[in-house]
Amino acid sequence: MDRSTLSTAVSSGHFSPKKAAALLAAVITVTVFCAADALARSYPFGPRTRNVNDLGNQYVPFHAHLWDLLHGRADGGLFVNWQSGYGSSFLPDLGTYLSSPFALLVGVFPRDEIDLAVYVITVLKTASAGAAMAWLLLCLRPGRWWTAGLLGASYALCGWSVAVASYNPMWLDGLIALPLLCLVGEWTLHKRRPLLGVLIVALAWIANFYTAYMATIGAGLVLLLRLWLAGLANRERLKVAGRAAGTVVLGVGLAAPLLTVVYFGTKHAYPGRVVQFQPVPTRDLLARLLPTTYSFSSPALYVGTTALLLALALPFHRAVPRRVRAGWTLLVAGVALSLQWGPTHLVWHAFATPQGSAYRQAFVLCALLVIAAWHALSYGVPDLRALGAAGALLALITTVASRSHLVHPVAWPVLVLALVGALGGLALLRYTNGRRRTAIAALAVFLLFGGQFGEAMATSAVATRWRLGHMDDYAPWGDRQREQSEAIARADDWPRYRTDPGREQTVGNDPLLVGGQGAQYYSSLTSDVLSRTLTALGDGWTSRGRSVQSLDNPVTDAIFSVGARAHSPTDPHQAQLPQIGGPLTVTRQGVPPLVTVRTTPDRASFGPSPYRNQELLLGSRVYTVPHIAVHDDIGNPARGGRVGTGNALARPTITTGCPAGSQVYLWAPHFSGTAHLGKTSAYFRFGHPRNRAAMEPLGPAPASGRLRIALTPDRPGHVPQGAVGCLDTARLHTAVEHLKATGATHVTVSDATVRAELPAGSKGTAVVAAPRIAGWRCAAGDATPVPAKDYHGLIAVPLDGSATTVTCTFHPPGLRLGTTVGAVSLLTLTLLGALTAVRRRRVTEPPAPTTTRPLERVPSAH
Repeated sequence: MDRSTLSTAVSSGHFSPKKAAALLAAVITVTVFCAADALARSYPFGPRTRNVNDLGNQYVPFHAHLWDLLHGRADGGLFVNWQSGYGSSFLPDLGTYLSSPFALLVGVFPRDEIDLAVYVITVLKTASAGAAMAWLLLCLRPGRWWTAGLLGASYALCGWSVAVASYNPMWLDGLIALPLLCLVGEWTLHKRRPLLGVLIVALAWIANFYTAYMATIGAGLVLLLRLWLAGLANRERLKVAGRAAGTVVLGVGLAAPLLTVVYFGTKHAYPGRVVQFQPVPTRDLLARLLPTTYSFSSPALYVGTTALLLALALPFHRAVPRRVRAGWTLLVAGVALSLQWGPTHLVWHAFATPQGSAYRQAFVLCALLVIAAWHALSYGVPDLRALGAAGALLALITTVASRSHLVHPVAWPVLVLALVGALGGLALLRYTNGRRRTAIAALAVFLLFGGQFGEAMATSAVATRWRLGHMDDYAPWGDRQREQSEAIARADDWPRYRTDPGREQTVGNDPLLVGGQGAQYYSSLTSDVLSRTLTALGDGWTSRGRSVQSLDNPVTDAIFSVGARAHSPTDPHQAQLPQIGGPLTVTRQGVPPLVTVRTTPDRASFGPSPYRNQELLLGSRVYTVPHIAVHDDIGNPARGGRVGTGNALARPTITTGCPAGSQVYLWAPHFSGTAHLGKTSAYFRFGHPRNRAAMEPLGPAPASGRLRIALTPDRPGHVPQGAVGCLDTARLHTAVEHLKATGATHVTVSDATVRAELPAGSKGTAVVAAPRIAGWRCAAGDATPVPAKDYHGLIAVPLDGSATTVTCTFHPPGLRLGTTVGAVSLLTLTLLGALTAVRRRRVTEPPAPTTTRPLERVPSAH
């Protein structure tokens, strides 16, 4: 539907101006968004993947798991995700990544089109943000509906949206929430729609609490300015502010069942890196106002040249009341300064500097720039004096920004063309009168839309290309994932045993994407106990401990009841990694059940050796850990086991001995490169502080028992003493058979309950092969459930010999508190609604007709 068709619909009364503006903003947004991806040759319009960073590692796999939940194919439910991390709390992940209503749309797509589903959701969210902003603008001030549509699209396609949120799709809910919360503020100001206002606040905080928090602050600032401009008495202002605060409190209260679960999940998560905020130089800050600039660590403030010019013209636009000019200008300037000051930066981010981009609140400033632009335009197109002043300010901004390394040569032609379109279109709009009004207006629209379309498309395309060149990227669903999924499905027999998708991961959440039940898990809420337990057992991780990996080791497979394991070649999409491995295979081994019994549990603490720690959990000695010697390529000892590139240790070796026939393992968490033993090679990935390398198998020891492990490092690192472990497979088999004989005879697993039947007379400790995350309560027999005990990071239940069953149930921490708060908020809202309805009925109810006769006049006695 083009503008002329919309104009006809509006003039005929079929469309209100607000609806037409919202539809126009949505159409422009979708068109530009998709055209930009086509220009960048990005999925689904080209061969380049768009699955960069957490989009491929987290968000697509989590949406795949949601698809499985919606179709009844997931292992677990809303409370426990049994596919990741050997059993993780799912409700906090749901509240962080999947609670947006848009996420439910994945259910209508085929499972193997999950990447397309996430892309469509991203486009729809972005378009909805543009539509919401266009609607808000016409609520704040009357004006041309099509200019509101253009500015709505400017907001939806702002730099923050296309450069940051497009690959963090849950943040786009905050982009939608901000104009909606501003609408709630308008309703509060005019005493309208109180119930709907509360529901919108609740929906915004449920959809994505993180950006909703920032959007709420932004909407609060807008409401305070509107109160100041409304000229109300102080008492009335306080009443409006009180109603707004009550609306937010009730709305957040309704969202509490999810918010409290996420809060407590964060408290129990593996601690992230502590980051100190450092403001970017002014030149970089101003550079991000220009089209086609990109940087991960600076605020993406681009809103389009037309919107920027209008916002800069507002202080000089004499047709706008002075208080309006001053108010919006000061608000924009104040928020811009708050981005660069440490204390206000912490306020914007809930008092914790994020580990990624430090300017996640930038979309609020983008919204304020667009609203300021609307105020400049809705009072009439700025005159030449105001546009000249705005042009001078833009020239100053461009001059300072030109010193930034973020401005690349492509920015200049795009900026010039956008500036010509903006100035030409605005100038023509001032002369849309007389006989040539229609032609001039059409030319003005063409210039404004053409400039906006071109620069927005170029900015989005450049951001897509730069992300792909500077971040990790992952292939969309293809043959590799399909083959893995089919092989895992054939081997799967949960909960009799686990099927691990394999050490050779495609993304950080392979179990969610291709199926199975493994150690792999990547989330902002990865539990502390899971990460530390697997690290003690020799596992590796990325993202500073929040992305734990699979561990290809028969001892840990026995501990965690991994009876089938997929082995894949290195993902060919990761061309920077050594291509190791043959065709996809699935190996099987006999393992104990999910619940085992330790008759005499060893309570010693974990030590520095992962081999000894594995033995603690297994309950048997199965390793020989020999002394090792590390030498450089000319035979000199390597001090401290240090290895690295660029010096004499370019080709170091490890020499040691293992019993003939034993399985050799190498644990070198701070080594990066390749290790070779005979024909077996293994790749280790270490990079401080982000990555830790996992223990790797190197095949059987030769008959001589002498080992020479050749190392090819690709960066400095070191190999610790005790790095080599020699596994006695016969001892392991004996230990496994013992655990099978004394373990559970039958295990059932539902969403949040594990129930095991044990041999009669079982004593000691029942151990559930799942991390002892907060929320588990267990009981032996008919006893009252109590918080589960801990056995080296796993769930444990004491046994006295009388019980033949063990039952463990998971309750997400914070759910009870959140449910209570939500119920109180709902009750309060219901009572207020009923009270309002009664008052309204009394006001509108007509007076009852009288049935008494009028008094007759009594004649006077005189």
